[in-house]
Amino acid sequence: MGNSDTKLHFRKAVIQLTTKTQPVEATDDVFWDQFWADASTTVQDVFALVPAAEIRAVREESPSNLATLCYKAVERLVQGADSGCPSDKERQIVLNCTRLLTRVLPYIFEDADWRGFFWSTVPGAGRAGVRLTRETTRPLAESLLLAVANLLFCPDFTVQSHKKSSQVSPHVLQLRTRRRRGNNFLSPHSIRPVLFRTELLKLLLTCFSEAMYLPPSSDSKSLNPWVTFFCSAENRQALPLFTSLLNVVCAYDPVGYGIPYNHLLFSDYREQLVEQAVQILIVTLEHDAGSAAGSALQALDSAGPDNLFVNYLSRIHREEDLGFILKGLARLLNNPLVQTYLPRSAKKIQFHQELLIVFWKFCDFNKKFLFFVLKSSDVLDMLVPILFYLNDARADQSRMGLMHIGVFVLLLLSGERNFGVRLNKPYTLRVPMDIPVFTGNHADLLIVIFHKIITSGHQRLQPLFDCLLTIIVNISPYMKSLSMVAANKLLHLLEAFSTPWFLFSSTQNHLLVFFLLEVFNNIIQYQFDGNCNLVYAIIRKRNIFHHLANLPTDTASVQKALQKKRKSRVSRTNSTEAESMEGSRPAVPAEPGTLKASLEATPGIDKITEKSQVTENGTLVAVPQSDSPQAAADNSAMSGASDTESNSERDHEPRGSSSVMLPVFSQVLSWKGKLPLQTIMRLLQVLVPQVEKICIDKGLTDESEILKFLQHGTLVGLLPIPHPILIRKYQANAGTVMWFRTYMWGVIYLRNLDPPIWYDTDIRLFEIQRI
Repeated sequence: MGNSDTKLHFRKAVIQLTTKTQPVEATDDVFWDQFWADASTTVQDVFALVPAAEIRAVREESPSNLATLCYKAVERLVQGADSGCPSDKERQIVLNCTRLLTRVLPYIFEDADWRGFFWSTVPGAGRAGVRLTRETTRPLAESLLLAVANLLFCPDFTVQSHKKSSQVSPHVLQLRTRRRRGNNFLSPHSIRPVLFRTELLKLLLTCFSEAMYLPPSSDSKSLNPWVTFFCSAENRQALPLFTSLLNVVCAYDPVGYGIPYNHLLFSDYREQLVEQAVQILIVTLEHDAGSAAGSALQALDSAGPDNLFVNYLSRIHREEDLGFILKGLARLLNNPLVQTYLPRSAKKIQFHQELLIVFWKFCDFNKKFLFFVLKSSDVLDMLVPILFYLNDARADQSRMGLMHIGVFVLLLLSGERNFGVRLNKPYTLRVPMDIPVFTGNHADLLIVIFHKIITSGHQRLQPLFDCLLTIIVNISPYMKSLSMVAANKLLHLLEAFSTPWFLFSSTQNHLLVFFLLEVFNNIIQYQFDGNCNLVYAIIRKRNIFHHLANLPTDTASVQKALQKKRKSRVSRTNSTEAESMEGSRPAVPAEPGTLKASLEATPGIDKITEKSQVTENGTLVAVPQSDSPQAAADNSAMSGASDTESNSERDHEPRGSSSVMLPVFSQVLSWKGKLPLQTIMRLLQVLVPQVEKICIDKGLTDESEILKFLQHGTLVGLLPIPHPILIRKYQANAGTVMWFRTYMWGVIYLRNLDPPIWYDTDIRLFEIQRI
């Protein structure tokens, strides 16, 4: 009964606020205390009892009352931070103010006239008799952010106090290196601080969400003022906050001791805290100003970033700390892959997209971390879950953002030689994926899954084909031994992409053939000895290369080829397709009604990579585009590629759409003459007669004997002079910065539907669509 009376009392206060025609004085504490004095109001109550329509009505009809409500709520938070919230009553007031501001702030942000309100000074500043200080003239936003930062370190409120000390020191100068195992299902005494921290972090995330209400902008230097201040030297809690957030995420073990079904018996309150912490991290680590090239590292070196979170991240260097971060992220990303004998007996986390963004930012901002990841096989603990997510999401258009971030991470890693080398480690895990069973290494796994994405993924993934093949090109000089399954997949892709209708139906489709030919050339020139499977596959499918060498380019042939255009963009059939792994589930489309956030178009591959040549001593030297192999062919199509890709993604048309105008025939003649077929044709010229002769002389019908012959064969002195290894390294630009911002906030929006903080507000950064 008392609880219902409390809700009724709170609701009456809201109605009074919306119906009052005269401004209510800020000094009328009796009126304002109605909003935060009750002890039994939950966050769900606040969202239910303060409807969106009434917030907007107050904003339009009684703006002074809404302003006073925000000011008084912030004032209460400041008072709580100053006092340390020693009593239950003060803690409850702080929580109620936190919930109320979380509810109201999105409606402040959606109105352009109100966005500057929190950056104005507090009422009363500068009045007669009031001594002006930094605190009295501080904008309301700054007061709010500092109060929340301090409240996150209040003993007996948001952190447990230590008996030996009356004060908790939050200043952790290095990362914790031991993870918390076992019981994530906390005792009642320790649950409360976790819940309180979670609510304060939710308010913090709401403060940062002003970015959602601004349209996408190509200006990469536009900064979020809330994030800028929170991560500045003005916030004395910046260092302990950064280390604490990182520790909360990387120390979390959702499985613990692995007691079956414990997640069904008890609520894991720590998971909610971890999810909020990782979302705060990805938002505060957005740093894109200060560099014309868009490189975060250049910005770090030139200005020493004002964003202290980026600064601290870039300076982590102790191997113990780097290992703690990598193991923590790998453990969480691998969580959904954990296999148990009892179905659904282990807890599965859902915030893997946020974890991928965190991993991306660490690799991009801290090169010591990137080198640490790649110096051992630990990188494979990141690779396998990324490939799992890519394969699982390939048919689901609501998870296109996940597909992009996974591919971008692999593109970033593939620019480093050590990544290609590590992929030669045998793949012995048996994570159930609907891919053919094979025996091989991690490079085989990557190729098999990329083939699956290209041949059976959603049509909106076509703009990613360039990225997928670029990754394979980057690792190809280091692939020592491809399995027969992977070799056949590469030849199948070449066969699909080299069909005349596909080659001629878009001005950049031929680039996919160039990428695949470059893969074959790299392997033949640099890893011939161990790749008898690929050489055998090339010999078996030699007609593809002869067909490319004799590709007709006259008008009549091109038009005839386009008339034979198949219904699907690439061939879906593959005679070598094997049975999928046991226990795997096929990738399925999104269920009708699923919500998804729209994404910005991704720039073309030429805009997000820069070409580097590997010298004899292993160092990379940047190559001007005009001097690099196949540059002329690239340039002939790349000028229109980005626009075509953008339009294709927006209009959802496959790259081979018949609506694309016929390419200029001189353009086709230009790239046909530059097809890098010399090495492969020389290999066929030498080996095909030898293989045919041995088959006739010995009457061979078993391919294992032919493979044995090829394994001991050599082409030394017979091939053209080896070409330099060309690596395409990821390079950030304004387009990718905007894509990441849109994707990041779209993920956060969809992951925070209880309570629905931003639901039914005027979001402008992206669109929420229902499938």
